[in-house]
Amino acid sequence: MAKSLQRPFLLLTVAAVLFSTVSFSNAIPFIVFHGIGDQCSGGVSNFTQLLSSVSGSPGSCLEIGNGEKDSWFMPLVQQASVACDKIKQMKELSQGYNIVAESQGNMVARGLIEFCDDAPPVVNYVSLGGPHAGIAAVPKCGDGPKCAIAEDILKLEIYNDFVQDHIAPSGYVKIPGEMTKYLEHSQYLPKLNNERPDERNSTFKDRFTSLHNLVLVMFQNDTTLIPKETSWFGYFTDEGFDTLLLTQQTKLYTEDWIGLKALDDVGKVKFVSVSGDHLMIAFQDVVKYVAPYLMQI
Repeated sequence: MAKSLQRPFLLLTVAAVLFSTVSFSNAIPFIVFHGIGDQCSGGVSNFTQLLSSVSGSPGSCLEIGNGEKDSWFMPLVQQASVACDKIKQMKELSQGYNIVAESQGNMVARGLIEFCDDAPPVVNYVSLGGPHAGIAAVPKCGDGPKCAIAEDILKLEIYNDFVQDHIAPSGYVKIPGEMTKYLEHSQYLPKLNNERPDERNSTFKDRFTSLHNLVLVMFQNDTTLIPKETSWFGYFTDEGFDTLLLTQQTKLYTEDWIGLKALDDVGKVKFVSVSGDHLMIAFQDVVKYVAPYLMQI
């Protein structure tokens, strides 16, 4: 999520160099969305190059503003809007594209899929450690003044309007036992997951169910996402932390608020579990679980 939690990229970088001679065909292009406290340069650039190399598909990382800063301080509603505008300007995506998103980047990716009008279609969507059902604790930040400021603001009150307007992860913090506050004041996730009964939007569901494949990757030793099962849309009950619901036990799934069950019923959802902490994905897992969904012609 933050820089202190980034994967070790050395082996991935070496692999990218080894596979760099692979030429692109008429493959569908893909877009990468990075996580919080990160940016498209450096390790994410290496990861994007690796994905292109092993899949033979052209790809790029989509940056929103000042990636490292704005991933913390730009509200997710605005981040999704910026992504929507940028995607529609990329002519190479006009016939469709795939998405690979890391951690908080999944919140932007899903906002793009569900909220963006007149956008090119997303074919396959690969989610790496996405907080899809929310997180029950504020993610740890790294070192430096930006992190200190963000953490101090978050401590004020997660559902305070000022915090919601200025700190991106506040938009998907979902505290069990505080559902009234969450539904009334959280500015992003309740809309994204169609959680408010009187505001459910069938268009969001239709757009999500138009995916050809949804790949949900959960990290078995994830210490950043609480609970780690949120990567599969699993979460605690509304009442508290005592009971963890599997994906298929949640109301989001059983009542099919966003079309996850509809996708699963026809075999379009892949629930993948890999070893390692948050985003520490091994090269062989990239080849096995990510690259195949970027290879379509």
